[in-house]
Amino acid sequence: MHFRQVHLDFHTSEAISGIGRDFNKGQFQDMLRKGHVDSITVFSKCHHGWAYHPSEANETHPHLTFDLLGEMIEAAHDIGVKTPVYLSAGVDEKLARRHPEWLIRDINDNTIWVDGFMKPGYHHFCMNSPYLDVLLRQIDEVVRRYDADGIFLDIVAVRKCYCHKCVSQLLSEGKDPRNLKAVIDQGERIYAEYTRRVRETVDAVKPGLPVFHNGGHIRRGRRDLAAMNSHLELESLPTGGWGYDHFPLSARYAQGLGMPFLGMTGKFHTSWGEFGGYKHPNALRYETALSIANGACCSIGDQLHPEGRMDPATYSIIGAAYAEVESKEPWCANVQSIADVGLFTIEAAATRSDGDEVDRTGNSDAGAVRMLLEGNILFDVIDMESDFNCYRVIILPDRILITSELETKLNDFLAQGGRLLASGESGLNLEGTEFSIDLGVRYTGMSPYKPSYFHPHFALESVKEASFVFYSKGQQVELSGEGMMLGHRENPYFNRDVYTFCSHQHTPSTLQSNGPGMVESSSGIYIAWNVFEEYATVGSLVLKETVLYALNKLLGSSKTLSTNLPAQGIVTLMEQPSEQRFVNHLLYAVPVKRGKGIEVIEDLVPLFETKVSVRLDKPVKRVYLAPQMTELAFEMDSTGTVHYEVPRIDCHQMVVMEV
Repeated sequence: MHFRQVHLDFHTSEAISGIGRDFNKGQFQDMLRKGHVDSITVFSKCHHGWAYHPSEANETHPHLTFDLLGEMIEAAHDIGVKTPVYLSAGVDEKLARRHPEWLIRDINDNTIWVDGFMKPGYHHFCMNSPYLDVLLRQIDEVVRRYDADGIFLDIVAVRKCYCHKCVSQLLSEGKDPRNLKAVIDQGERIYAEYTRRVRETVDAVKPGLPVFHNGGHIRRGRRDLAAMNSHLELESLPTGGWGYDHFPLSARYAQGLGMPFLGMTGKFHTSWGEFGGYKHPNALRYETALSIANGACCSIGDQLHPEGRMDPATYSIIGAAYAEVESKEPWCANVQSIADVGLFTIEAAATRSDGDEVDRTGNSDAGAVRMLLEGNILFDVIDMESDFNCYRVIILPDRILITSELETKLNDFLAQGGRLLASGESGLNLEGTEFSIDLGVRYTGMSPYKPSYFHPHFALESVKEASFVFYSKGQQVELSGEGMMLGHRENPYFNRDVYTFCSHQHTPSTLQSNGPGMVESSSGIYIAWNVFEEYATVGSLVLKETVLYALNKLLGSSKTLSTNLPAQGIVTLMEQPSEQRFVNHLLYAVPVKRGKGIEVIEDLVPLFETKVSVRLDKPVKRVYLAPQMTELAFEMDSTGTVHYEVPRIDCHQMVVMEV
């Protein structure tokens, strides 16, 4: 894969004339050079359904008079830039109005994305309809006629569909369309058949040509879905609905799949389809650095103006980021992540897709990632197929109920000396009645109080001894076996009600112990509240400090990396085995809120004299800053730990350790 890709959208209404009239080969090439671009996804077919080239399998946009796709491919290839080709697969608005019977219908017979034809927007096609054959002919035409470097198919995923064809098929198979599982299973089969036929269509012409099916999110725990692609493109526009927590969560799962992958952000202030909206160059500098720090290549989304002229302002912004990426590539290729902790996310614990757009992050998963990032903990995101024994600690956040398969795997992990950090309902059996894993506690039921209070038996970093309110759902437990209490629960006098309420929010604690709130055993540490979910929604400092206390206690002296990087910083450690070196990435930027629900990065404040200690258990020959190639003083101690100080971090700094 290439490190510096642009994803060039072009969703252009038939109501606009002069399509591509300002396209100029030289100007196109100049912008690619200005942007330091080495790959650009160009377009065959847009969401409106039009082709941007002469076509027999589709219809050319009525106001396009030349082969725009062919011209873009030729211009890019002439300067050594690759050109994957985009086709809107799940959406084709011109065809939707001619064949509404081919569209996905929900259980109320409404269409999706928009629920009818009197609203502006697109409609999703069912791949169980004749539309699939139409799409396959369009793909075949592109692969045969053009020197495409890959195929990108958009707006596709496992869907629930109640169109007449899908309902009739279920009935013919003796299944009930009112049964949700039957509908979901059918959606799984339809999607698998779609991806299989696409692969056959492409391979019949150009065997092995890269193909990616984009659904906006790579579902954790569904390696079968990921394997239907040749590589992964992690769509994750922080200002476009994904947020800044999504990419680290997604990337640290993709790292373990053994597939090439890239991180896709956008140049837009908000999201796709925005003309005239721009991020600050520092935002793209940070977002692309975040990609390479997590072992990914980079992709930045853009949208071409209908008249075909590439926007100089956009490629100036992209160039500011990609010039830096280009200088850093030698230390970012063919890397493997180093991690102490495996985060077994709630999404990874699910066995099947629900057939809908999924929550891209989820509160428990997002809260766990945010704590790990802010605590400078090296972690991967794992699923049932991951090797648990690669990690010292595995986190089971909030709602991981234990199947027999997971129980066996966790017990094997514990037998090898691993430790667990579990919270809330995690560790309970599928019925939610007792713990399947020995965490030093016995389950007695859900707490009847919300909120309740946690009184730790250890000193937190920021606030000393107190009873702290925990707003999330809590569980009641008793000590069992070798369980040792690290903190107790305190209940309020009563729940807030019309006849029993106190003060503005909630009732104070009785200040009396009501049993364990946090327990340590040989298996690890259990916390009796949904602390990760609560951190994502409330962000209370005590939640993070409690979890980080537990993690640092479990990791002990075996912790691989320690640093005084502030909470807003991000640290990763990558190994380049072929180069016999390790690369420590340090990032620092502080997103700020603008408007409602949009976080932006504008000012980058440098950090000075950041201390780092890395335990590699092998001698280090040399430490230097990359790409500057500045030698860095370091010390090795008797434990095999290398200590150094990074003089300055401007957004992103790499420290290379040669062994």
